[in-house]
Formats: sequence, C-alpha cells, structure tokens
Amino acid sequence: MIDAATTPADDLIFGLTHVVDLPGLTAASGLPISPDDIAAIIGEAERFAREILWPHTQAADRLGAIYENGVVRVPPSYRDAYRGWVDGGWQGLAAPAEVNGIPIGGQELPQALWMAVSELVTSGDMAFSLCPLLTAGAIEALVRFATPAQQEAWLPRLVSGEWTGTMCLTEPQAGSDLSQVRTKAEPDGIGSYRITGQKIYITWGDHDLTPNTLHLILARLPDAPPGTRGISLFAAPKVLPDGTPNALRCGGIEKKLGIHASPTCVMLFEGAEAQLVGEPNRGLNAMFAMMNAARLGVGVEGVAQGARALALAEAYAADRIQGGIPINRHPDVARMLAEMRAITLAGRLLALEAGAALDRSRLAGSDKGGASEARVALLTPIVKSWCTDRGVDVASLGIQVHGGMGFVEDTGAAQVLRDARIAPIYEGTNGIQAIDLVTRKLFRDNGTEMRAVIAEVRAADPRLAAAAQSLEQATAWMLDRGQADAAAAQASAAAYLDAAGWTLGGWMLARAARADARYAPLTTFYLARLLPRAAARLAEIEAADSLLALLPAA
Repeated sequence: MIDAATTPADDLIFGLTHVVDLPGLTAASGLPISPDDIAAIIGEAERFAREILWPHTQAADRLGAIYENGVVRVPPSYRDAYRGWVDGGWQGLAAPAEVNGIPIGGQELPQALWMAVSELVTSGDMAFSLCPLLTAGAIEALVRFATPAQQEAWLPRLVSGEWTGTMCLTEPQAGSDLSQVRTKAEPDGIGSYRITGQKIYITWGDHDLTPNTLHLILARLPDAPPGTRGISLFAAPKVLPDGTPNALRCGGIEKKLGIHASPTCVMLFEGAEAQLVGEPNRGLNAMFAMMNAARLGVGVEGVAQGARALALAEAYAADRIQGGIPINRHPDVARMLAEMRAITLAGRLLALEAGAALDRSRLAGSDKGGASEARVALLTPIVKSWCTDRGVDVASLGIQVHGGMGFVEDTGAAQVLRDARIAPIYEGTNGIQAIDLVTRKLFRDNGTEMRAVIAEVRAADPRLAAAAQSLEQATAWMLDRGQADAAAAQASAAAYLDAAGWTLGGWMLARAARADARYAPLTTFYLARLLPRAAARLAEIEAADSLLALLPAA
C-alpha cells in the first residue's frame, strides 16, 4: 500500500509532474513550469488550506451564512481566509496576464495547476471555495466574450479578488430548461440595459467580503426569439461606477442540507443597470464558457470531499481501538479505507488529465478544434459526474468507518457528506451530464475521440483490456441505437457514463503505477475489486427497454 506519509499534495505533485507531464506540456508554451515550481505552489496551497481553512470549517458550518435586514453576512473566519486568498494572488493563478493588450494581472499558469490548488482549498472548506470558483468562471467568460472596455473595467478587479463574480441562470420555472428564462433586459436609450427579474440558487450572490460583486445574468431582450435562441448575457455590478447601489438585491438565502456558510441567494433585479456581454441572443454560448470551467471545478469538489473524508477516516481508524487493535487493522475497515483511497486518487488523476487536455487545447488554439479540444469536451461530463458521485460514496464510507461517531456532528464526517451531496446536482445535474455525453459528445465525431481514449486505456495495462473491450462495445451500441432512438440513449446514459468513469479511473491508476511502483498495490486493488463495477453498469445499457416500459403515458 502507498506510504502512509503520502498526502493529497504529494499525489497532486506526482500527478502533475509524472502522470500528465505538466512540465513537458508547458515547455513549448513560452511559460514553462518546472517540477520545483509545481511543488512550491502546491505546498503553499496546502499550507493555506490546512492552516487557514481546516481549523475553522466546522465552526463556519455551524454558524452558516446569515441574512438579516437585507444584509448577508458570512462567518467571521472567512474575512481572514479571503484576505489570505487575495494577498496570495490565488484568484489570478490561471488567468491571463493581459487581454487585448490590457493588463489584468493574471499569472497565466496552467488550468491543471489551478485544479490541483482548487482541490486543496475545497478540502479545506468547500463552502468558502465556491466563492473563488464562481469568480474564476466569470473571468473565463469575460476574457472570451467581453468588449475591451468591459475587460478593462472588470477583469483586473476580478482577477485580483477585489470583486467577486456570480452566475445568474436559474429561475423558479427555469432550472435545467433555460428556454423558460423570463428575466427581461430593456435598452435604456444610452447604451446600457435595465434588468428586471428573479434568479434563484445564486452561489455567493451577496456577502460582506468584498465591496462589489459582478453578476453575469441570462435575460431576454424585447425582440428576442423564443427558446434558448433568445437568451442574451448581461453583466450588472452590485455597486455602479459612481459609487451608488445598483437596483438589485438579495431577497433571502436558502436553508440547505450542506455548504451552510456559502450564501445561496435569491437575487432580485429591479431595473438594474447592466451591459450586454457578447452578441445579442447568443448568451448561452458565453455562459457555457463559464459553466464548462465550473463543471470541471465541481468535479474537483467531488475529489476534494473524498480527500477530506479519507483524511478524517484514516486518522480515526488509526486511533480507535476495538478488539485490542486499531480498527484500521480489521480487514473490513481496511477494505473501506482502501476503497476511499483508490477512488479518490483515481478521480484526482482523472481531473488532472482533463485539466491538462484543456491546457493543450488552449496552447493549440481552441478555435482550431483538434484532438485536445475533443478530449476536453469528452472528459468534462465524466469528470463532473463520476467524480462527484464518487465523492458522495466516499463521504458515506467515511461515516461508516467512524461508526456511530460519524453520524454525529463532532467528528466532521457528517459535514463532509452533507457538503458533498450538492455537487452531483448543481452546474448541470449528473443525469444531464450523462445525456450530454451520449447524445452530443459521442455523436459529434461518431465516437472517434472515445475510441481514441479506449485505445489508450487498453494499452496502459493488460488488466484493463476486458473493460476497454466492453466499453468499446457499449459505445458502438450507443452510436447505433442512440442515433435512432434518443429515449433509449437517455435511458442508458447514466450507466454508460458511470462505466466510463470506472474504466478511466483504472486507466489513470495504471499510469500512476507505471510511473512509480509505490502506486502499484493500490492500482492492483482497484483493478481487482473496483473495476468490475464498470461491467455491472455496462450490463444495464442494452436493457433500456425495461426502463422505457415504466415511463408514464404521455
């Protein structure tokens, strides 16, 4: 088994340097990053998470975000944490240094490195980490779609962390179906717009950490066509450039199962002054730039909560004596800990692989398409869904390791499960991610990229050959049956994605074992004990009709 001294930070450094080869990837970019650079950045991120976030996360959860008299306040410990985040320059880690000749202050470091830092910060405190995650998504959208004047006005403040950003999509009647968006944007006659409507589930929609927040909002122009074709993207600051409050406010915060310290807001736009971002009626294109980055980030949240659950469970199992020995020496407890360890590492490495593919795509120029862009598109729904589902599984196992002590709040294990449970839901539910995988990502190239990944899986380790063959056969079934019968494809989509996740997780661990023999025992455990779960899910795929027969009549 892996040396007990190996930490998530050690695994992240190893994964970045020896599995996805970030130094090699960046060598030709003009901004090379060395293994020592990677180790230094990950070490600092681990220190920030362990020293600033971990000690206060349970207290922050108990206190939660508070809404009183129209004001949202977050736990007091977050003030020092956010100051440390800003002072460390963390928000701009992966942002460009300049856009269109405009300096915005980013460090232009790889996305894979940002994802590694995000894992550590999210393990430290998931509720806190959502604030930087949403801001990073806003930066991504504005870099790609805002005008130079907008970029100059907003990006330096977002990149520095002086401001935070939000993503305002959901409305009471428009959740996954954005064609139902009703929020209106009326031209004001002087080049701006006035936004009127209600948005719900707005993560960090209001708070007391920064003086301003930039809201990115989906809304309809007066002459917009119906459906998703008529949605535009707008940006509205909480405070206008002249220092006056904008006509928007928080109407309340949600009482939630978890992430209590993250203010999930109902946002009311009451004629708020806003600017159009990108082209009219093309708002979803711009917003999906933000959502796709966020989806990989949410996948990392699943890994991070697994890592936190594992850390708590390992410490408890080493100290808890039953039958005269620590419970980590009992085979069934050892089995649970091994599952937690192997699944978390597989998800961690798979997320880094997706981040590295995104870096390759950006270096090549994503507008040119190519294999790297196709790899990112394929891996994004798998990382988002498989890693977050597994994060919930691992958090649940963590409670089981603790026994009764896990079911009470004092150990912190219960909080991990409560926090982890949102990740399979937001930024596109995992069911929608599975449908996206089988109805869009497979069909866009008739399965070419998936077959390329399967070929790499097969070549990584002979023990993966059978799983690779089964996934290839399932892919052929999806392409054949799914193109003719969309309902059948959707009925089997979740099983297909889950099987792909288990198989690709084995692929990543096999690559780790090939790079360092320390990872061989855990890889053997995964391939022998966990990889068979892929076969079980694949067996469901051709049974689509058994589900369709149960659908209510139209």
